[in-house]
Amino acid sequence: MAEEKQQHRHHLFHGQNDGEEEKPSAEHEKHKATKDPENDRAHRVKQEIAAVAAVGSAGFALHEHHEKKDAKKQAKE
Repeated sequence: MAEEKQQHRHHLFHGQNDGEEEKPSAEHEKHKATKDPENDRAHRVKQEIAAVAAVGSAGFALHEHHEKKDAKKQAKE
């Protein structure tokens, strides 16, 4: 039970970042694409992957927020 609670806290913490750690990665790849025209396509693909990861992280944070809110509501009842 304690391990499950710790794992939930870990996921909640990472969900609260709202993709903040992925955003710099996407911006970095965008910068690399302009600096390195030979590998432009590869950098653009990596940029898109980082952007999708940021959106996914934000969605996960919202999901965790609603789960926490529902659990709190259930505990009240």
